Amino acid sequence: MAKKVVDEPSEDVVAKAKKDSAQRRGPFGRMALFIRQVINELKKVVTPTRRELVSFTLVVLVFVIIMMGIVSGLDFGFSALVNFLFGNPDLVV
Repeated sequence: MAKKVVDEPSEDVVAKAKKDSAQRRGPFGRMALFIRQVINELKKVVTPTRRELVSFTLVVLVFVIIMMGIVSGLDFGFSALVNFLFGNPDLVV
């Protein structure tokens, strides 16, 4: 199972963020700060294990198939209703 890390803001992080925002930075300083923050966030990313990846993929595929069935059923039902109300009631397509 993948390692779980809880990202709770501590007093130090909040103080550092306030200090960083209080400083006036030039465009290159802001870009460097942004890149440092992106790298810090990317260090927190946890990649799923193979088993988790397969499980997530199967859940998504099953959900998509179920939703396709629901939307297809609604489409067929509404088209039959519209054909009955406005068209040839014998023709149900």
